[in-house]
Amino acid sequence: MEQLTPWERIELIRHKGRPTINDYIPLIFDEFYELHGDRCFGDDAAILGGIGRFNGLSVTVIAEVKGRDLEENKKTNFSCPHPEGYRKALRLAKQAEKFGRPVICFIDTPGAFCGVAAEERGQGEAIARNLKEFATLKVPVISIVLGEGGSGGALALGVCDELAMLQNAVYCVISPRGCASILWKDASKEKEAAEKLRITAEDLSKLGVCDYIIPEPAGGAHMNHEVMAGNISDYLIAALKNLTQKSIANLLEARYNKFRKIGAFEEEVF
Repeated sequence: MEQLTPWERIELIRHKGRPTINDYIPLIFDEFYELHGDRCFGDDAAILGGIGRFNGLSVTVIAEVKGRDLEENKKTNFSCPHPEGYRKALRLAKQAEKFGRPVICFIDTPGAFCGVAAEERGQGEAIARNLKEFATLKVPVISIVLGEGGSGGALALGVCDELAMLQNAVYCVISPRGCASILWKDASKEKEAAEKLRITAEDLSKLGVCDYIIPEPAGGAHMNHEVMAGNISDYLIAALKNLTQKSIANLLEARYNKFRKIGAFEEEVF
């Protein structure tokens, strides 16, 4: 595939035929059983979680759900999770830790829901707690960005041992539209913001954020769901083989160091 600009990638990942986690689960996992609820407030359809078999290994799957049509998008709040979604994710991650199952997260959201009700139920606290708890989870954690990885809504499932991105996926601290609204007070400049933010898989690989880029078929993931699922499976086989061989102590140390080395800064001496 020819090199695409960041904005062209955003348009591609918003293609209505791009596969979602609901397309991938039956192609990648066997015997998948969905689990519901955060045992606190309710269930959030924007985050799907459950237990499945992958290559003979029991795993916990946690994923943000993009809708494939208007009805699915309404059900999943357009992939913008509420705090109970993140609390469900953490509940399932802790359950995976208890039973020694690796955790596989799939990121695909423009950002966490920012409505008043979500704030009243502790949206910021729920995301922050996920960041804290996933950092010390005593099982391997793999996160894969399927399409959009926006802001704290994506970061809540992004603390992991390995972060992979589909070739045309984007991962950013704020959406280009939000960035344009803040920097230039003009949301129409989101295309310009996308070029400045360095949000592509190649950019983030150079910055040490992305550990692996999963290739997409020519034209994008929507061109062949089966091939794309096979590419994700190939990556997961190799990543799980590597991570499951590490001791818990080495796993946690490597995870800590992974995030400590991200970013660059300069100190001025006065």
